[in-house]
Amino acid sequence: MITTYNRLPLLKRAIRTSLEQTIACEVIVVDDGSTDGTEAYCERLAQTEVRFCYLRNEQNRGHSYSVNRGVELAQGDWVKFLDDDDYLALDCVAVLEDAIALCPDAVICSCQAAQVNEQEDQLSLTVMAGPGEICRIPQADIHYGMLIEAIPFGTPVQVAVRRQAFLQTGGWDSELDTNFDDIDSWLRVAEHGDALLINRCLSYRTVWPGAYNYRFSLRDRLHTHIEIKHRIYERIAPVHRAHCPPFRQVAAYLRLHWGLVAFKQRQWRPGLAVMGWAIASVGAWRLLWRSRYHRAHLTASTRDVTKEVLRPA
Repeated sequence: MITTYNRLPLLKRAIRTSLEQTIACEVIVVDDGSTDGTEAYCERLAQTEVRFCYLRNEQNRGHSYSVNRGVELAQGDWVKFLDDDDYLALDCVAVLEDAIALCPDAVICSCQAAQVNEQEDQLSLTVMAGPGEICRIPQADIHYGMLIEAIPFGTPVQVAVRRQAFLQTGGWDSELDTNFDDIDSWLRVAEHGDALLINRCLSYRTVWPGAYNYRFSLRDRLHTHIEIKHRIYERIAPVHRAHCPPFRQVAAYLRLHWGLVAFKQRQWRPGLAVMGWAIASVGAWRLLWRSRYHRAHLTASTRDVTKEVLRPA
């Protein structure tokens, strides 16, 4: 399910890698009122490709609204998200299908992603998480894992969700449009079942100045991130409550994180301003270190399920 707005050259790549999957799947494009030829291109494709469905918003309604329309239209039990500037490995859906078969109670599945530039040169790779190539996270452990960054669900290009669980949550929140609207959805979907993490690169996320989240200031990103972490904090299962750091410490860790993001962009004063009082928090620095350099396995109940079901020859 691909959302798009005035990015036809990039959209063509996203569509191509979706239609060329090794397992046939329905491909839905929701166009948020593009004026760059997207409508004509997609309508022509829909006439010749039976697996392709095109839906257009008559006016620009935003990313979250478009996501919700696409999921409502989808026919499959699971939905794989894809932004128009990202693309997939051609075996992505096949690997996801195998992983989901291992865990019927799963409602969300995430894979590794490579960050690439506009020339498709790889810049970095998201970290591995948990034991084995495919690991199952019991529902009771998910929110604690999200809090301490041990479960990196990531951006839409990495994630697939069970459609029914998504609909039960009410979909993406338009008030968060392109500013943590995806993570807010993942934490609510995760209330309905287990999670799967695939330690294999199956998707490619383009890092470029045209990304939608660059529209927000670092301070706006920080404040929304703190709110999202608070929503996660409220959902942590009782079994993990005793291990949780105080939320003030979590907020301080996020200040350090976004301050370092500012430093990386050579925004020295904004970085120091964002960090503020958090610079003096030893606990916040510990959380930062743990999230970046010491991703231990979540709990003993996180299970490697890689070899439990094999694809038939």
